[in-house]
Amino acid sequence: MKNRATVLCIRDDRILLVARARARWALPGGRIKRDEAPLDAARRELEEETGIAALDVVYLFQFGGLNTHHHVFLAQVPADVEAEPMNEIARCRWFVHTKIATLSASVPTRGIVELVVKAMTESEGN
Repeated sequence: MKNRATVLCIRDDRILLVARARARWALPGGRIKRDEAPLDAARRELEEETGIAALDVVYLFQFGGLNTHHHVFLAQVPADVEAEPMNEIARCRWFVHTKIATLSASVPTRGIVELVVKAMTESEGN
């Protein structure tokens, strides 16, 4: 089972997704290196893929995929911070959460977004 740091970035009620060339949309993130803390991997991958650095990144939960164990983090991104596709990433785009279900997105991405949006909605109701 692979361990992956996955980052859910929110800016102006929109969620950042990234995609490689001719690939599905996904949340930023990647493999956690040997002896690397999941939080460090989340920050490193986010910067490598989008150029976004030094954010307040908070651990949310673990999400089990078929072959990958996701360590999911949340990053609130200021409105003036732009995401730029870098390294293997061809596209970065901010989406309203309701749009993500209609995109060609990875199954873990859809599941993680659904869980986070549900939790946020429930906490706003309390």
